[in-house]
Amino acid sequence: MPTTTPALIADSSSSGFRQGTIEHRDLRPDDVLIDIAYAGICHSDIHTVREEWGPAHFPLVTGHEIAGTVAAVGEEVTRWSVGDRVGVGCLVDSCGECEMCLDDHENFCTKGAVGTYNSKGYDGEWTKGGYARQVVVGERFVLRVPDAIELSQAAPLLCAGITTYTPLVRWGAGPGTKVAVVGMGGLGHMGVKLAAAMGADVTVLSQSLSKEEDGRAFGASDYRATSDPQTFTDLRGAFDVILCTVSADLPVDQYLRLLKTFGTFVMVGLPENDQSVNFGSLISGDKAMTGSNIGGIKGTQEMLDFCAEHGIGATVEVISAGEVDAAYDKVVGSQVRYRYVIDTSTIIPAD
Repeated sequence: MPTTTPALIADSSSSGFRQGTIEHRDLRPDDVLIDIAYAGICHSDIHTVREEWGPAHFPLVTGHEIAGTVAAVGEEVTRWSVGDRVGVGCLVDSCGECEMCLDDHENFCTKGAVGTYNSKGYDGEWTKGGYARQVVVGERFVLRVPDAIELSQAAPLLCAGITTYTPLVRWGAGPGTKVAVVGMGGLGHMGVKLAAAMGADVTVLSQSLSKEEDGRAFGASDYRATSDPQTFTDLRGAFDVILCTVSADLPVDQYLRLLKTFGTFVMVGLPENDQSVNFGSLISGDKAMTGSNIGGIKGTQEMLDFCAEHGIGATVEVISAGEVDAAYDKVVGSQVRYRYVIDTSTIIPAD
């Protein structure tokens, strides 16, 4: 029989969430049924529900920052047992056969990776995310959450953590490097923690100094306000890597001037509008401008293990199901410190 579970359901881009019941597929031989303890609220959830990135498929259950324990496994599952502490991130399927999948980059599957929600699976069914009491996922896409990380603090690592970890590793953040993190929100605060743990000298570039105390506590050695023009004068040519975590319009050329020769500007935010770049800002110092999109399953597990080794978890505010609509507005207003996480035990079906 299919699994039914309480969930938070959006019926349209403007409806808000209602508490109801959804149905998951029958457990396949390679499936894992997870009792969800916590689900992080990612800004991507908001963009999707509000159709700011294009039409969504309703009714919709969002959430791709999932942490909980294994409740049941299919008969062919070998990696997981009932009671294991696990997580699920942004992906729940890929072909497993293409060059990208074989190279542990399932997020770039050439057949098309299947997202955790608002994505049509290879079986033709639409996926349902983590704002629910349970989820069913193929065992390849389940991740081990180390005991050293609280489940509530682990949930946001499945998106915010891997989104910032991947480019920091790829572009060499570590001892002897200077890294700037643009923005100190859900993504940015993880970027600061991870870069500092890697041994980099970290500076936060934020609109104001209102979060400076937190930024320094997370590991930043410097904190500057981008609203102060002097910041762009004082820090010219200062950084090996700039990790931009914001999804707002930016004076990109000003930030490129903050790079050292051969430095790299990495965008992990996704502004709604096209951004303008003067290529002279790149050519003048052999600088690179690039983007980064989450990470594969192997890299995500490495990130979780790194966080456990270094005592890193997301800084969260745990909320109930009834607070989610208000939380969305607060996320947009930059009023969360630094990730809202839903206690899914508070989701009770109303129908």
